[in-house]
Amino acid sequence: MMPPAKKEVRPSSRGGRARTPAFVKNLRGVKNWKEVSEWLEWRGIEDIECITPDQAGVARGKMMPSKKFTSNTSLALPSAVFMTTISGGYPEDGNGFHYPEDDGDLKLMPDLSTLTVVPWEEDPTAAVICDLVHQDGRSVEFTPRNVLKRVLAAYDKLGLRPVVAPEIEFYLVRKNPDPDYPLTPPVGRSGRAIGGGAGYSIAGVNEFDELIDDIYHFSESQGLEIDTLIHEEGAGQLEINLRHGDPIELADQVFMFKRTIREAALKHEIYATFMAKPIQGQPGSAMHIHQSIVDKKTGRNIFSAEDGSETPEFFHFIGGMQKHVPNALVMFAPYVNSYRRLTQAASAPVNNKWGYDNRTTAFRVPRSDPAARRVENRIPSSDANPYLALAASLACGLIGITRKIKAEPPVLTTANADEIDLPRSLLEAVDLFEGDEELCALLGKSFAATYAAIKRAEFETFMEVISPWEREYLLLNV
Repeated sequence: MMPPAKKEVRPSSRGGRARTPAFVKNLRGVKNWKEVSEWLEWRGIEDIECITPDQAGVARGKMMPSKKFTSNTSLALPSAVFMTTISGGYPEDGNGFHYPEDDGDLKLMPDLSTLTVVPWEEDPTAAVICDLVHQDGRSVEFTPRNVLKRVLAAYDKLGLRPVVAPEIEFYLVRKNPDPDYPLTPPVGRSGRAIGGGAGYSIAGVNEFDELIDDIYHFSESQGLEIDTLIHEEGAGQLEINLRHGDPIELADQVFMFKRTIREAALKHEIYATFMAKPIQGQPGSAMHIHQSIVDKKTGRNIFSAEDGSETPEFFHFIGGMQKHVPNALVMFAPYVNSYRRLTQAASAPVNNKWGYDNRTTAFRVPRSDPAARRVENRIPSSDANPYLALAASLACGLIGITRKIKAEPPVLTTANADEIDLPRSLLEAVDLFEGDEELCALLGKSFAATYAAIKRAEFETFMEVISPWEREYLLLNV
């Protein structure tokens, strides 16, 4: 018989022995600043990363010693950080966007519920996700986490609470320090380059056993919950599914998962990429979003009636998605590369149809019991900012519910072979986005103008690059 486990104790201020508070063992989050100090001290944390997602979903912020973090230090970032293109440039003024002349500071407000360790750092390090406010305390409308909070507040006013579950696909590729060369699949434990067609293959997952172990270990130490992990159809393409929950918490998890997966891959001398279409001839990578809406008073899924049938709200949510998602595509497919994934007769939808368990439609209703009835948005690509993708998807559904928009009949056959209902280019998507006044008002006009300006600037930067296709077919033929 094993002896009883000893209770963890630590010296008390009076020289006695005190029981370790339960909260210091939390893998993720504390309630207040007093708990922060004890949580950090118990782990011997030396440095803190105060981070927040920019428009691309890239972690921006500041690092500091833990003692400075807990000493009531005021943290700030320039507002320009959230007006920067993916290449580091800035958009031109116009179409409602105006670059602030003073480039004033925005205050970082740590969300203590997100405090966690950074397991890949050699020195004991923690990270906390921050919100942004103006110097007078007002919420900053155009920062991604606040955009999602704005949409959730609109649901809250109606007594509703969204529940979401993202699925994120990504590729493992060989290191590629020279961007002029195409990406190639990595070599697995077999010593051979990974091939395609390994969807749901356990052997395919086993090719990266040690890397996947690190992903799990890094995730567990941060309190991130992976539901399942599979090998997808692409060569070296994996998918992680997350457990359903609150949209802010899930967006935070995707934000942290992307960092985690990249760091785990680098440890094994390969890259992890969330590009929508990283390898020519291989499937693209998606971030499917499962969505349901709960009545806050009753806890009931409003998509299902008491007898288990679909409710009007279920069909109105889909109707809103059908009408407004094409206008919001720039938030689901934010880069030129994103549109290479959205092609006919492929697994990625180019329509705005819906159907029961129909993976060729944009909006799939999986088979489930009535309590778990949900709508899966299959349009977003994995390069999308998770906060903005969730905000846009839920906003479209909410407009459908409030405006009682009727859904078209469900599609019973293949929906992705003939019609293209979505914009085919980034600029077309930006135009549609700016023209949807109701959607932009719900997301925040300041955000909409800023985001559209960034996307136009990114397109112009892309147009400066001469592609291999142009050299191959135009150099000697025109």
